[in-house]
Amino acid sequence: MRRHSGIVYEYQSDYDILIVIKDPRKYEHNYPQEKIAKKARSLGVRTDLSIIFHSVWAFKRTVNKGFYFFADIIQEGTMLYSSGRVPLPEIKELSIRERKYYAQKDFDNWFESAENFYSLYKYALDNKIYKEAAFLLHQATERLYTTVSLTFTGYKPKLHDLEKLGVRAQTLSDEFKDIFPKETQKERDLFDLLKRAYVEARYNMEYEITREELEYLAERVKLLQATAEKVCKEKIKSFETCL
Repeated sequence: MRRHSGIVYEYQSDYDILIVIKDPRKYEHNYPQEKIAKKARSLGVRTDLSIIFHSVWAFKRTVNKGFYFFADIIQEGTMLYSSGRVPLPEIKELSIRERKYYAQKDFDNWFESAENFYSLYKYALDNKIYKEAAFLLHQATERLYTTVSLTFTGYKPKLHDLEKLGVRAQTLSDEFKDIFPKETQKERDLFDLLKRAYVEARYNMEYEITREELEYLAERVKLLQATAEKVCKEKIKSFETCL
């Protein structure tokens, strides 16, 4: 929670709901998130829901390999329903040294990928290819949030929604709360342009964005980049105190 200009803003994490089924591919283009969310709202739940689908095989494999995001769900989560046909897999505990290794590996890979997309964005901007520049800037942003998620939790959410990715980052560090301000209508509209770029900059002929708007958003993405680098390196360094 923070206070700005007399207004209190409260940031609340979403609920992660893990659904393990035999074949999640049948839901690949028809995820029932809205149906689940509607049911939750009818029960009085007002917090956003993040629905995660995994096959039985993939779930067991990730837990057995020590992916601590899923291990934490088993240890700390609440079982909402079980058919009884699939027992929970045995958890492999990663050592601090292993967690540091994977965090560093994920950081190096995804942070470099984000930098590459930002470089491509600058090329597109310089050549006045604005719609493609917006998409590339979106991808740089998405990869920076992915960097943070993997470094802190070892999990990559299957999301392209920058708003939801931003909320998840805020639950990991308060330093992400002011990256994309939304206190004015103009700020909200600018962020919406970046958010919609993943689909509309590629497929919607009506999508438009100016150089001025891109440059403003790029400044925010550079702030995100600096913040992600700082907090991720601090997280990786924190493992060393436990060795």
